Amino acid sequence: MRTLLVWCPDWPVLAVDIVEGIPASGRVAVVHANRVIACSEAARAEGVRRGLRKREAQSRCPRLTVVEHDPDRDARAFEPVVAAVEEMAVGVEVIRPGSCALAARGPARYFGGEERAAEQIVERIAEACAVESQAGVADGVFAAGLAARAGQIVPPGGTPEFLAGQPVETLDRPQLTDLLRRLGVRTLGDFAALPAADVLSRFGFDASLAHRLAAGRDHRGLAVRRPPPDLDVAETYDEPLDRVDVAAFAARSLAERLHATLAGHGLACTRVAIEAVTADGQELHRVWRHDGLLTAVAIADRVRWQLDGWISGRRDRPVSGIMRLRLIPEGVLAHAGLQPGLWGETGEERERAHRALNRVQGILGPEAVLTAVLGAGVRRATRCASPLGATSGPRPGPRRRRGPAGCRHRRPPRCCRRRCPSACTTRPARR
Repeated sequence: MRTLLVWCPDWPVLAVDIVEGIPASGRVAVVHANRVIACSEAARAEGVRRGLRKREAQSRCPRLTVVEHDPDRDARAFEPVVAAVEEMAVGVEVIRPGSCALAARGPARYFGGEERAAEQIVERIAEACAVESQAGVADGVFAAGLAARAGQIVPPGGTPEFLAGQPVETLDRPQLTDLLRRLGVRTLGDFAALPAADVLSRFGFDASLAHRLAAGRDHRGLAVRRPPPDLDVAETYDEPLDRVDVAAFAARSLAERLHATLAGHGLACTRVAIEAVTADGQELHRVWRHDGLLTAVAIADRVRWQLDGWISGRRDRPVSGIMRLRLIPEGVLAHAGLQPGLWGETGEERERAHRALNRVQGILGPEAVLTAVLGAGVRRATRCASPLGATSGPRPGPRRRRGPAGCRHRRPPRCCRRRCPSACTTRPARR
């Protein structure tokens, strides 16, 4: 497959510049396991190279700024670059932070050639992210990566010839390349000329995969990523929402849209963020959390309560009405749905009752709404009232020891366990 690969040189150094603000134009080196894995151009000018130990790199460049490697930081900083590439073409696979690949056929047909497509993508990255990048096209991901480092467009069918002159160190397998060097195999062409069966039996399975790469045959295709769906719903109103009843109607329709969008992707929401923009530009934000899954009615209730608090509240009350409303599902998880009942949805009436009771409890206090739960008592059927939401009633007190019927002792002696009440004395009875 013709593959277009985008490569950002010295990406760990650029990620440090983007996230932590350390200029990449200075003398910077990123270190992992006490060895340099990336360095800036200024550091390379003073002799710093990849693979050097930290102390040796500092001896070559005393003013070197050393930063520890952080894969999460590199991935977060690379996400805007991938988004910029996805604006130009679909089906992008992230090889590693700083490198991504996609099928070259679609962009080449749209922009009128592979070279033109590569130029457009590189320009888009520079405009959107202010990041320097290079692109290369070849048959396969491995060859496209080498072509991107050289800034070349390998013609179709010319990948084996392009790879033949590359050194074996490009395989990124230090133990294998060191062994091949000692055996006299110095280029990928020499390695590809060896019989595949002999490579497998002598060097193992991983070396066999490397042999396929050296011959220009990738062992897997592109694993393109799917862009995350846009689940946010928003609505802009012609007239500002300054009345509670009008806001409640708007909240219900917007909540139904959000629930339908989530259901279309097989998702459910546990936490929803409510954003509002007033007529004078004031922005309001609030997050509502729920222990279970938020239904359309539950989302509508929370949006209505929040709008009621904003419009008729005493604190943080907006000066003007709400012109734009947006719902953002922040807590999203996979949801397969519920089995409907015979005469309606499962638990629909129960959810409605609990929602009303929770609303009353929130207004009057937790002790105002009671429910019957199993509590203490002599009989098991004894019930007692407890606040709504409590898992159990009051704990039963300590059980009193009782003697036979008619015994006057609070803690009867041993004789009362098997004898009649008339013989209740402190002296043990005869057996």
